[in-house]
Amino acid sequence: MKYAHSAKLSVFSHENENSNNVLEAFLRLFPFNLEENKVDIIKRNATGFNESKIEIYEVMLTKTNLINQFLDFVLSNLDEVQKGVIIQQAESRLDDDLDFFIRFDKEEWTEKNKIELTESGKCFHLKMSIAAFPKKREVALKIINELFSK
Repeated sequence: MKYAHSAKLSVFSHENENSNNVLEAFLRLFPFNLEENKVDIIKRNATGFNESKIEIYEVMLTKTNLINQFLDFVLSNLDEVQKGVIIQQAESRLDDDLDFFIRFDKEEWTEKNKIELTESGKCFHLKMSIAAFPKKREVALKIINELFSK
């Protein structure tokens, strides 16, 4: 089943962090080889508060097969409580364009290989464009509920 038209995962690496560790942890979130699947890793540089240097890593998945593999991996690493939280908060996590947002704690994944929901800014950002037909909010919410009830 097609749950999303696209899934974009991004992470910020601040100059006081080891960017190689952050990138390596970022890549571990994909259960397939990006290069073999012709998926680009976009790296951008930005400047934060007090002129601090920030590296931004981003991957956009658009192939249904890869999106589903990625979502299956994420779902297999979330416990039932976290899935329940996502379902409960689905309304507030879904914007008017039917983009759905989740944040995973960067430190938990980087250091413990544990996907943990967070509201903090130190996170991996996931933005999914929900594949709702017709493109209506209630259809998107039903898809989200189905996905996170698996």
